[in-house]
Amino acid sequence: MAALMGLTLLVLLVQDVPLSSYLRDVETARIMTSLERDAFVLAGRSEEALETADPGDDAALTQLAQDYRDAGGARVVIVNPDGIAIVTSDDDESKVGASYLSRPEIAGALGGSVETGHRYSTTLGLELLYVTVPVFSGDKILGAVRLTYPEQVVIDTVTRQLGTLGLVALTTVLLSGVVGFIFATGLTRRLTLLRDATELLASGDLKARADEGTGAPEIRALSRSFNSMATRLELLVGQQRSFAADASHQLRTPLTALRLRLERARDLLPDDPDRAAERLADAEAETDRLLSIIEGLLLLNRTEGRALVVHRVDLSTIARERVDQWQSLADELQVELKYEGAPTAPALAVDTAAEQVVDNYLDNALSVSPAGSCVTVRVLPGATMTTLEVSDQGAGLNEVDRVRAFDRFWRENGDRAGSGLGLAIVAQLMTASGGRARLNSRAGGGLTAVAEFPTAPGR
Repeated sequence: MAALMGLTLLVLLVQDVPLSSYLRDVETARIMTSLERDAFVLAGRSEEALETADPGDDAALTQLAQDYRDAGGARVVIVNPDGIAIVTSDDDESKVGASYLSRPEIAGALGGSVETGHRYSTTLGLELLYVTVPVFSGDKILGAVRLTYPEQVVIDTVTRQLGTLGLVALTTVLLSGVVGFIFATGLTRRLTLLRDATELLASGDLKARADEGTGAPEIRALSRSFNSMATRLELLVGQQRSFAADASHQLRTPLTALRLRLERARDLLPDDPDRAAERLADAEAETDRLLSIIEGLLLLNRTEGRALVVHRVDLSTIARERVDQWQSLADELQVELKYEGAPTAPALAVDTAAEQVVDNYLDNALSVSPAGSCVTVRVLPGATMTTLEVSDQGAGLNEVDRVRAFDRFWRENGDRAGSGLGLAIVAQLMTASGGRARLNSRAGGGLTAVAEFPTAPGR
């Protein structure tokens, strides 16, 4: 019995070694991805301050850096092209004006490359993860943004995860001693299969799963814990990859268009100021679209894969208020906008979800409604679900497009207007609220956009 327990313990230790390494790599990759994303966002916020050298901009940027440090624990340093710090997240203001050019990551970023890695900080006396990105304005490098994060946080996170697995492993060892030699062969075989699945996961196969349906109850429980962890890891890695891919793909086009318009405006300015002004107006519109895409992506990233708190709201009151806000635009477009439904309709939704859903639906409906048509907003209370409907008399969509309309960056017939994120945000907000969103074909032409919120219980 002692030999069996020793053998079982050895098998568990062998499988946990590659798992601990993999968990550390995954946690490090997650933090580095998050730091790189945040560094690019801060670089975008820093561009104006580095161009203008306005002390007011530096003060606002310093506050932003300190807020970021307080929220996530990462330290921020922003330098100019000479490597001189103009902003740090440290409360010690003496570090502003210090030279960081001797840091290899700062020098590399000022050379135009994105620098990531880890190093020992003699100043702080601990190992740090760092991400340094250049701040561009066209082809010109205005400076760099460096984020550093304590590597000990990664070690602590992995230790907690391994502690949980270690507790499960210890339970398995004790149970194997009680079961004895009767189930020794089957137990060893199932542990070997679980170890193989762990090694596949550690090698990068995020689809690797353990068999939950066979073996002793303890092994099935361990397999379920492993599969739950593997599913969560796959979801987190997939979300980060999807966000990074969507952001890079969708931001490339408006950034290129913005650059071309600005270059054309610069060329036209000496000889044709009017046409240069037109190009600048186009560039301003492209900037607004770029900001809309960024805000949409950040909102999707904040709500994706997270449990948000729902609150009691009056859907009828919110719908009437939003109809009043959109009334002037409807009048300008010569479209009748009206509300129908119950005077009150208590429902459950996450913060601002109801307002954003109504606004997105009305924005889409008014954009496709011809002059002289009608857009109707209805709220229909129900025992379990309270329904919001926004009906228009536009051209409508076929069945396939009605489903694809909720995909990120989908636009009808390749239309470049808007960000293509409105209905994707609606779908995610409805999921977070415990409801669902869909588009229905309307009798007589047009669409009915539907959002079903959970009905709030009585007071």
